[in-house]
This record gives sequence, C-alpha cells and structure tokens, in this order.
Amino acid sequence: MNVTANKPQTAAATTARGTGEVVEFQLDGRTVRALKGQNLVDALLEAGEPISAFCYHPGLSVAAQCRQCLVGIGDGYRLVPACQCTVQHGLSVRSQTDQVRDARRAMLELTLLNHPVDCVICDKAGECALQRHYMDWDARPAAINHEKVHKPKRVDLGPNVVLDAERCILCSRCVRFCTEVAQQQQLTMAQRGDHTVLTTAPGQQLDNPYALNTVDICPVGALTDKDFRFRSRVWELWSTLSVCNGCAAGCATEIHHKGHEIYRLVPPKRWDMNLSWMCDEGRRSYKAVGTERLTEAVVDGHPATPEQGCARAATALALLARRDPTSLAVVLGADATNEDNFMAAQLARHWVGARVFVADRADDGRGDTILRRDDPNPNRAGAQALTADQDATTTSREALLAALGAGAIKGLYVVGNASELAAPIAAALAATEFVLVQATHASALTRAAQVVLPAAAWPEVDGTITNERREVGRLRAAFEPPGQARAHWAWIAEIGAALGQPRQCASAKDVFEQLRDQVPLFRRASWGEERPTVRLRWACRRG
Repeated sequence: MNVTANKPQTAAATTARGTGEVVEFQLDGRTVRALKGQNLVDALLEAGEPISAFCYHPGLSVAAQCRQCLVGIGDGYRLVPACQCTVQHGLSVRSQTDQVRDARRAMLELTLLNHPVDCVICDKAGECALQRHYMDWDARPAAINHEKVHKPKRVDLGPNVVLDAERCILCSRCVRFCTEVAQQQQLTMAQRGDHTVLTTAPGQQLDNPYALNTVDICPVGALTDKDFRFRSRVWELWSTLSVCNGCAAGCATEIHHKGHEIYRLVPPKRWDMNLSWMCDEGRRSYKAVGTERLTEAVVDGHPATPEQGCARAATALALLARRDPTSLAVVLGADATNEDNFMAAQLARHWVGARVFVADRADDGRGDTILRRDDPNPNRAGAQALTADQDATTTSREALLAALGAGAIKGLYVVGNASELAAPIAAALAATEFVLVQATHASALTRAAQVVLPAAAWPEVDGTITNERREVGRLRAAFEPPGQARAHWAWIAEIGAALGQPRQCASAKDVFEQLRDQVPLFRRASWGEERPTVRLRWACRRG
C-alpha cells in the first residue's frame, strides 16, 4: 500500500510494459527472459544491454527517428530499430556485432553533425543522453569538417520553457508528449531537411499544465526550464525521494537541492511513480517553502525558547481541560503528515479530552484526467481517517467556524498552516482564551495566537501522507528545518511530556508504528525502504 502515483494510461505505456506472460529470446547467443509484447528497447535495458535511444520514450508512441537503437533481427540479422520491435518467444537479436556498432556510430555522428557541442555552458550537461553516448563512443571529433547549420539560440516557447534550436536533435519527444499526454497540440516541426526546427503550432504557445515535462524528456539541452536555467550544475545537487504536496494526487517527486536550498522538483524516472510525469504547479510548489519562514517560538508576542513555548502551552491546555475539556479544540491539518495528525488526535482524545476538527482547503476545480486533482489538500484522506469514528459534519471546517462563532471554544490548538482558513479562524477568536498554533509561515492566525511554535515544512520531515485513493506515500527529509523549527509530532510530544505523558516516540517511524496498530486504514501500510539522500551522478558511464 506504500508509494503511490497516478498512472495515466497510454497505448505506448501498455506496450512498453508487455502483457505479463514471460517468454525467452536470444540476445547475442544468450537466453534472456522478458515479458511478451514488451518493447525491445526496455527488454534490452533490463537485460543489462547498454543500448542507446534518443527518440524512444516508454510513455510515448514510437517514432524511430534517431536510429540509435539499431539491432540485428532474424536469420539474416537485418538492421532495424529496436524501439519498433516487441519481445516474442524465440526472437533472435544481435546487439554487439561490428555491423550493429558501426551503424550506431554512424548514426551518432550524423546526429552530432550540426550540434554545437556546447556542453560547457549547457544546462543539460551531466544528465544529457547525447553527451553520455558521445563519451561512451570514445569521444572522437567529427570526421567531417564543415560549417554547421545555425538556428535560433533563445526562443521563448511559453511562460516556463526556452528553446535552443541548435541543440535540438529533432527526436520529437516533446511534440508527442504534448499531443499524447498533455492532450494539447502545442508543438510541431517546421521547414525541411537540416533546416527543420521545433516550433510552436500556429496560434499556440507551450503553456499546458504539464509543459515542463518536455524539459525532462528532452534528451539534450534544447529545452530548458526558465526557473532552473543557469542556476546550478546537476552534479552539484543532491536528490531526495519524497511526495509532492501540491494536491491530493500524491505524486512521487525528487527534491534536487544544495545545502538548504531547493533548486527543482522533478518526477522519478520510474513507471510505478506517476509514469515519470509531473504537473508544472507541483514542480513550483517548493518556492513557498523557503520564504518568510517561522524560525523561533513566540509566547505572548515575544520570542521564546522551545521549552518556554511548550511549558506555556501545556499549562494553558491543562487549565482549560480541568475546567471543561469540551471547550478545547484541536485542529488537524490536511497539509500535515499522518504522524503529525495522529499525535494531535492522541493529545486531544487521551491527554486533554478535547474536540477534534480537520482544517482543509476547499476544492479548487483545477483537476484533470491526467494527474492534477480538484482537492488541493495533500493529506485530507489521512486526516479524515483519524476522525472516521465521528460524524464528518462535526469535524469539518464549517463546524469549527460555527463553534468558534458561537463562543463554544475557549482553547484552540491548530496543527498546520490552516491555509485559507487562517483568516476566518482568526476573525472568530473573540471568545477564546488561549490559541496555540504550529505553522511554517506567519498568518493572521499566528499573529492572533498566544503561543506559536515553528514547524518543519514537507521537504524537511520524515513521515507519510495519504492521497485521495487512500494510498500511503513516504516523505523523506532533504535537509534540516531552519532555526527552532521541528516536525509537528515532535512539538506535540514535547507538550505531552510537559503535561506528564510518558515519551513513547523518538522518531516519525515510531509514531507510524503506533498509527498502523490503531487506525484501520493503515493496517496494511508500510514505512517503506530507507532511501538516503544521494548526489546526482555525472551522466557518462565512464565518468
């Protein structure tokens, strides 16, 4: 039940994976097992064969334009593109004969004929397929010395993508992606021969919600992201696998970062994780993480130590609980992790006897049939699972605002930023005596609170979230939170200790184990494998 992704289905994706029946075929004299109907390029790669492919992508239709994946097939071992072949029982393939290697080398030289080979200034350097294959094919200079065909060097295709037409090798991946996946025909090829250029379709610009995927799948540095352009070399970045917090889809993502700064979010190149796609809005969601953060505890409007903040909170909660626990409200965050919300629910029900509500954002109507969802809350399903024993109408944001407006709530504990509810809640606090907020950013609600505890943002925490399909995805911390900030569950554990509760959890994994034992939705969920943050590698196999 762990890790998750939406999986938009295409005919190309189905062919790439095969039918499920395992068959045997011959590869350079050895027997290889693969799925019947699987694309031969994928089968060869899985068999450890170092085959090249520029135009082929497992999520797109086959174009067979680059001819870089030539193999010998059949009795006569005629040369054909491997991407146009599927695995069949008894198929005979030659991939490392002199004839095949010479043909691939010739096609690579033709691909490089008019390419500027400007790797030293190219954003794609270090993760460029053309650069990798060139280095693997012994990096020799071209045999033909001529004036290269020059094309436009900086073309704005849309709000997020820039084209360098000289680097483009006309693989058509981006054209096929827009038509087949994004379902908008925004890119096309114009002119003929060696003057062919990639361009926008008449009256169009590259502005679909998934446009930045064209940058990912471009095998060279022809398409670049305006936000990442010239900011860093990829081998200087570190990568941490996590889950996008942009909506309820729960798409897997890689956080590429250096120090405490995020440079980009990209989808993992894995078929079990969103088919390697990601929406542009999700890619840009990291920008809010590092701006105007809360970094220190605040007590009655003044900076305080974490110990002072927790002590003040525990004293106020204990006093209100003794007087009337039903006047206390703990608000779970639909943007907080399952572990954070579980600890908050534990505090509410077992430590102070408070009422429980869920603060979520209203559906925004921006969903589609590809990846994006109308629900902008990354963990609404997880928060609702923790209140499944209550009537949903009694835990909703409407119920919370109504209770505040009626003066029924004297003490309020909010876990998370409360997003669009922050201002309405702050406006309804006239009857409250004590407000405690754990948040990453300042808001009208934090300004109205007696105690504010700085929280770690999603790229800074270990934990899990539950998407709209009730699949559990794992968040992994890319780096430490700033200042005094820490995970919500850790603050709650400190407040619990100040209330006299025994410490039972030293890590998010410990909290998850308790959550799994006590909440039915998570019984079959797993914490997932540990994946340490790794440095992005230089693309060349020899380097």
